[in-house]
Amino acid sequence: AAAPLPEEDCMKLNPSFLGIAFSSLLAIDLWASKRLGVCAGEGSAWGSARPLMKVIEVSGHGIPWLLGTGYGRCPSECGGKKTLPFLLTHCYCLLALLLDLVLVAVVKGLVKRRRPTHNKMDMFVTISVDKYSFPSGHATRAALVCRFVLHHLVLAVPLRVLMVLWALIVGISRVMLGRHNVTDVLFGLLLGYALYSVVEYCWLSPLSAPALFALW
Repeated sequence: AAAPLPEEDCMKLNPSFLGIAFSSLLAIDLWASKRLGVCAGEGSAWGSARPLMKVIEVSGHGIPWLLGTGYGRCPSECGGKKTLPFLLTHCYCLLALLLDLVLVAVVKGLVKRRRPTHNKMDMFVTISVDKYSFPSGHATRAALVCRFVLHHLVLAVPLRVLMVLWALIVGISRVMLGRHNVTDVLFGLLLGYALYSVVEYCWLSPLSAPALFALW
């Protein structure tokens, strides 16, 4: 009688349901991402909209948000000393943005998923880890900033709607530009949403932190 196959070989010959499902979802993800990458190049179906997509790309980049948040924190720029709640808001916004950058870089370095083959590497200010695509840093940042702004700024309803639309458009633009696969963006939006909850959990009350921010 033939010797029984090793367990590893049996697993290869009889792939699990989860393995088949994962492979199928991955194939669908790659197919959908390529079909939706209509602004990936000048010769793409919507190539004429590529400049607009790149403007949206910059609007979700980390550098403008870090510089803008840091600039707004400076007392000399807004007529003198800031109130403690104002400083707390800017401090935690900076903390959230920095955590976002670190977390996305770590996950990208661990997963090491390459960007779509139809992507054109002409992105605004990149680092070595940006050659990987999972998750989308723009999507995490858009979701994080959107929740932060909606929670801490008093905005009219139309502006709140525009803020949500901006976050969604940033995510969609990543796929249209060919920068990311669909799952990169979906996971990024979820990660940014969850990261805000972590920052909010760590939020310090203005009544409990005057000494910590006295030098600000």
